[in-house]
Amino acid sequence: MANFMQQPVLQLYSFSQHALANNEIKKAIDSCRLLNTDFPEFFDGWWLAGCIHLHLNKPEAGLISTARALAIKPNDATILIQRIDFLSILNRHKDVADCLENLAGQQSLSADLHGQIALMLSAERMHDDAIQHYLSALKEEPNNPSLLYNLAAAYRFTGNLVAAEANLDRCLAINYTDADAQGMRSSLRTYSATDNHIDELLAAYADQTLSQRSKSGICYALSKEFDDLGDTKKSFEYLKIGSDIRRDAMTYNVGADETIIKTIVTVFNDSFFKRSTQGHTSAEPIFIVGLPRTGTTLLERILDSHSAIQSAGELETFGTEVTKLCAVNSESPTTALSLIDQSSAVDMQVLGERYLENARPTEMNGRYFIDKLPFNFLYAGLIHKALPNAKIINLTRHPIAACYAIYKQAFRDIYPFSYNLDDLAQYYLAYSQLMVHWNKQMPGVIHLVAYEDLVADTENEVAKVLDFCGVDWESNCLKFYDNPSPSTTASASQVRRPVYTGSVDRWKAYREQLGVLENRLVQGGINID
Repeated sequence: MANFMQQPVLQLYSFSQHALANNEIKKAIDSCRLLNTDFPEFFDGWWLAGCIHLHLNKPEAGLISTARALAIKPNDATILIQRIDFLSILNRHKDVADCLENLAGQQSLSADLHGQIALMLSAERMHDDAIQHYLSALKEEPNNPSLLYNLAAAYRFTGNLVAAEANLDRCLAINYTDADAQGMRSSLRTYSATDNHIDELLAAYADQTLSQRSKSGICYALSKEFDDLGDTKKSFEYLKIGSDIRRDAMTYNVGADETIIKTIVTVFNDSFFKRSTQGHTSAEPIFIVGLPRTGTTLLERILDSHSAIQSAGELETFGTEVTKLCAVNSESPTTALSLIDQSSAVDMQVLGERYLENARPTEMNGRYFIDKLPFNFLYAGLIHKALPNAKIINLTRHPIAACYAIYKQAFRDIYPFSYNLDDLAQYYLAYSQLMVHWNKQMPGVIHLVAYEDLVADTENEVAKVLDFCGVDWESNCLKFYDNPSPSTTASASQVRRPVYTGSVDRWKAYREQLGVLENRLVQGGINID
């Protein structure tokens, strides 16, 4: 009799699930609604309702379905994961954190669930908890290369580079052509003539099954290790092959970015800055801006070591809130150029409020927080108008050193100008012109820090930055390498050691290969002496 009674439940469930899988949404909704009406205690029915709500992007309804499921099975990991998706859409960060705290403590789950939870914890910078879930997953699947790679990444973020390398070794023993794993392992430390992975990398490079994208990643790893060995010819040879592969796969036009920057200069002109506006008075945010690979992470770690300052990481919040406000005020589709014009007319008080609501860390451990998204230099004018008491710090570096550091970094789907020296020169010139414009329009607002000065005279430069931020000197700032906070940027390995000056003039060993870059910069009026 029990099995007979279960048949209608399972039939409805199967029918609705099949309809959803085949994108027959009305059938899926109707059958799932009937299922949950007739069998409200059937747990899987509410989970399926959540899947439908997620497909339809209806987070409020999703919170109802997940609440019903959790009433049947409290603290169920699958439902909590689903609920986090809905809460994230609604920007309910505190509730997301509460769900994650619940998930962080759960044990004896499947390897798949442990892996999912670990990824979500890592996304929220809860890397120590993520590591425990990866380890639990690996107990079930010890030879899963994705789990090994993700565990290594979490160890790298938390500064345990030895454990990171050990897990990458295990991962690469399973598949030595894994370009991401090879690239991360090569970045962890400096290699020598007797301790390197050149032979394995060359074998991977020659593997006929390697995709072009993976081949590019192997090239970056080869370039890094040949550079460690002082073989600049081979280092640049593989660097160019790898970057050319990445660039050839793109439809990117640096001219479009140049037009965007020129439009920003035009729109945010004298009249904009003379306009009377009322921004939010909070002094909490500290924006660290500049091109990537110019020392932004180093300064972030130094400031994050101060008791009054907490890093929130690289946030896309400001640009996101600008876009949202412009969408509300526009009836037509927004383009990048029209967005710039529209953004100059948004309510600065509202923009400041919305930024703070969504950027401020859930648990503030100090009076100030750092937003270290380098590209926020594009919004410097808006930032100052919306948050006139916020601090903006711009990191600079010798022009060729900065461009070379960007060029040799294999970024993950960002900074498309970084894979070609001509593109790099053109973008650098546009960036430089924009910063000249901001400093002219907002004299004294943006504090300038040169990377070369920061590493050569760290204590003095840090003292100037702390004074600019309005906080007292703390010696802990000079011991930033002992800071246990996670770092998820391309410099995650470098910031775990004391200040070093070895990279300041490294570009000079490649001056001949970088000749086209140097010529373009000089022609554009950049002083490289």
